[in-house]
Amino acid sequence: MSEKDFLIRTATPDDAAALAAIYRPYVEGTAITFEYEAPTEEEFKSRIAHTLERYPYLVAQEKDDPARLLGYAYAGVYHGRAAYSWSVETSIYVAQTERGRGLGKALHHELEKELKAMGIQNMYACITALPEDRADDPYLTDASIRFHEKLGYELCARFRKCGYKFSKWYDVVWMEHMLGKHPTPAPELSWME
Repeated sequence: MSEKDFLIRTATPDDAAALAAIYRPYVEGTAITFEYEAPTEEEFKSRIAHTLERYPYLVAQEKDDPARLLGYAYAGVYHGRAAYSWSVETSIYVAQTERGRGLGKALHHELEKELKAMGIQNMYACITALPEDRADDPYLTDASIRFHEKLGYELCARFRKCGYKFSKWYDVVWMEHMLGKHPTPAPELSWME
């Protein structure tokens, strides 16, 4: 699949069922997310609407079949304190049947472009990682860490065995990607509308 085969657009709450279907296998069969139960379509609608009040929420759709969604990416609050307003946490999920085709990279590129235009300075990714004493796991690989490294993210923190899923402990790593030059005074932010 090339970028010509899909389009990236802003999500709407009407995309909830398709996005929930993309996310469900990650919840039920991987340690990539620490949710134990997949959110319902209604919960997903609420999450999309809440995110769009302030940040971008993007979907990739099949060019020839706009109803077929292939993946999504969004930004959210990094921390609730005002001084963190120039930083966001990002998430990207691609349908498992569509991985390895450049969708994640394209979604990230568009997300980064929109965040830069808003005045955001830092992007953070919270990623599940194998503990250093476990080399193999049926629920997790290091693909997300490698993906973010290719996008220019750098490891900035590791929290050891802080998440428990599938009767196993997992680490979490935080990776950061600097978007801006951090001018003083800080740039005025423009929120999504």
